[in-house]
Amino acid sequence: MAIEKSYYMTQEGKEKLEEELHYLKTERRQEVVERIKVARGFGDLSENSEYDAAKDEQAFVESRITQVEKMIRNAVIIENDNDNPNIVSLGKSVTFVELPNGEEETYQIVGSAEADPFEGKISNDSPMAKSLLGHEIGTEVTVSTPGGDIQVKITKVE
Repeated sequence: MAIEKSYYMTQEGKEKLEEELHYLKTERRQEVVERIKVARGFGDLSENSEYDAAKDEQAFVESRITQVEKMIRNAVIIENDNDNPNIVSLGKSVTFVELPNGEEETYQIVGSAEADPFEGKISNDSPMAKSLLGHEIGTEVTVSTPGGDIQVKITKVE
């Protein structure tokens, strides 16, 4: 049997997945079933694009349900490391200054399941997070990005 991947996430991230799963199973699934029923009424299924689209949507919804259930089942809740509040670790927010131009950025490092760069949450698997993890305030770190290496200085960890 294959070893299943662990999904690191905050308690908030797990609760959002549980809400999504509830929505998919109770509302979204039923909406798709209704669309399929309506599309069947249009006649010949071999030339019925509404039916094909509804069946594709049903496959997507069922696939997402399976994926979310797996993520919840294999969730590892991130606990804040209070032993050393100055060290960057999973679940913490880190502020750094890009050197030499001084652009300041803040991100929370989360598991890949709840990463959303537009919300300031980056995956622990991202090049940025991998470079920052384990370092403390005041440390200069080299981050390898697709656009080339950049130097950053960690200014705050929360």
